[in-house]
Amino acid sequence: MADLFEEKAKNWDVSDRSRLLSSGIGACIIKNVALDEGMHVLDFGAGTGLIASQVAPYVKKITAVDVSESMLEKLISKLELIDKVEVLCQDITVKPIGIKYDLIMSAMAMHHVQDTDNMIKQLAAHAKLGGKIALADLDSEDGTFHSKGTEGVYHNGFDRNVFESILKRYGFRDIRFETALTFQGENGSYPIFLALATKV
Repeated sequence: MADLFEEKAKNWDVSDRSRLLSSGIGACIIKNVALDEGMHVLDFGAGTGLIASQVAPYVKKITAVDVSESMLEKLISKLELIDKVEVLCQDITVKPIGIKYDLIMSAMAMHHVQDTDNMIKQLAAHAKLGGKIALADLDSEDGTFHSKGTEGVYHNGFDRNVFESILKRYGFRDIRFETALTFQGENGSYPIFLALATKV
């Protein structure tokens, strides 16, 4: 599989867009999830670890999963994550890990996964009973958030009601949505939701 983020990884952490999105999403996760030092966290689509870096001080361990080897190479170079984060370059929607987690978090990765239903099914399979999810992505938008022709973008955001119905289908309850931030882009304003729920 081609690494669609090989070039982007080089400057990902210094991009204003990446920093604004990760800062807003990370703060929203920390505010809305009861993090504790016993938690083993799965970071789905972890990228260079911008969210993991914010959450790591509050939890025991983070497994950072991504299909981009170049993004994960950036993550493992961060000294503050050495003892807290293990990386796995693997598509867990096709090849599950076989471990269940206390929290599954994700930031701006889900629109890069073609089959949303299967993705949520697989995330549910990786969640402990009573485990939490905190999944952030774009609200439905007109396709202008990404540059025209950007590879690997399968969804122009998500409708919250449709997303909630998929979460319910795979055993998530106490579902609620927070608006983590509204990103001001060249082509308009783009609200970013954080979906919070518990696996039952």
